[in-house]
Amino acid sequence: MEEEKKHKAGFVSILGNPNVGKSTLMNILVGERLSIITNKAQTTRHRIMGIVNGEDFQIVYSDTPGVLKPSYKMQEYMMQYVETALQDSDILLYMVEVGEKNHHEALVEEMSHLTIPIILIINKIDKVSAEEIERCRQYWEALIHPKKTCCISALKDDNVSSVVEAVVECLPVAPPYFPKDELTDRSMRFFVSEIIREKILLLYKKEIPYGVEVVVTSYKEEQNITRIESTIYVERESQKAIILGHQGAAIKELGTQSRLAIEDFIGSKVFLSLSVKVQKDWRNDDSRLKKFGYGS
Repeated sequence: MEEEKKHKAGFVSILGNPNVGKSTLMNILVGERLSIITNKAQTTRHRIMGIVNGEDFQIVYSDTPGVLKPSYKMQEYMMQYVETALQDSDILLYMVEVGEKNHHEALVEEMSHLTIPIILIINKIDKVSAEEIERCRQYWEALIHPKKTCCISALKDDNVSSVVEAVVECLPVAPPYFPKDELTDRSMRFFVSEIIREKILLLYKKEIPYGVEVVVTSYKEEQNITRIESTIYVERESQKAIILGHQGAAIKELGTQSRLAIEDFIGSKVFLSLSVKVQKDWRNDDSRLKKFGYGS
């Protein structure tokens, strides 16, 4: 009984502006590539949980979309994930990069009323001087009054251990919320769709990736191969033509890169079938967004 009382567990959310390195940090903390990473803003659209277990602790990390002012309904759903994270977290990791001073006043105001520990994470310290890091630290500490501050380079995995130590120290005493062998609350279908969407972000330019949603329609595990069928939804016929490419060359390359990444992720041979459908203005369609898993 004494050991059980000492067990610590809690929900830890990573918040911050788009492109500050939240997904990179999440993947390092969890030790698995759960969140997709590109140099494009708004890469993360959902709240993705990753579970880390020790003998006497369990940390349930959440990667959240970058904080922004919504311009269509999909982004409104994305910001709902941020709001939920503020309400149900035991610890908040607020992430900035050195030199960043842009902040959402409403979010900072809401954070000022939180009673949970806030850990300030200053990222990308490998690119700047010690003086710049110190100026950044003073600016943000005066603004959000964190319990602790960690200066890191997530990309280089430099000093990320300080984040883990700070989190474990702040965790409340509680039994584990999930079985100790679980890694995430998301399904394999979700991660496959995210892998394909990541490849779209990397392979296609301009607005195309932002008008795309990926849905895995079939996932069948056979003895020596996993057969996956997936539909890529776009908003316009012109986008469909770009996804397909001349004589299907672009979607063939997308399929190859996606298949290899999925095979690496699930550890199995994969047969991947991709199709493209037009769903006009889906980012502003509530019923379609719910079918795509937003708000859940």
